Amino acid sequence: MNAKTYHITLNGKVFEVQVEEVAAGQPMPTPTAAPAAPAPAAAAPAGSGQTITAPMPGTILNVAVRSGQHVKKGDVVAILEAMKMENEIVSPADGTVGNISVDKGQAVELGAAILEIV
Repeated sequence: MNAKTYHITLNGKVFEVQVEEVAAGQPMPTPTAAPAAPAPAAAAPAGSGQTITAPMPGTILNVAVRSGQHVKKGDVVAILEAMKMENEIVSPADGTVGNISVDKGQAVELGAAILEIV
């Protein structure tokens, strides 16, 4: 088996795939059951402490809220610049802004904590 492993990013999630080179006319192997992917986490209700994370690597252009401020689901809480595009980071739930983990101008990686909604 001459397989190469690649990491592919799709919708902000990284997947590891293996690609195998096969000779022409070689029969395909019977697929085996892959392990089930974990179920997506349910949205936390207001007041439960939900961390908003960076959906992609980039730079924080603006933090639009302050600690203790009440926000509603869909309110813009930060602006993240990635690939010369400004991306609005919105609150996934109603709640109060807790700890803010980033500053304006800070570079963040995929999955980095931006702030908490409590």
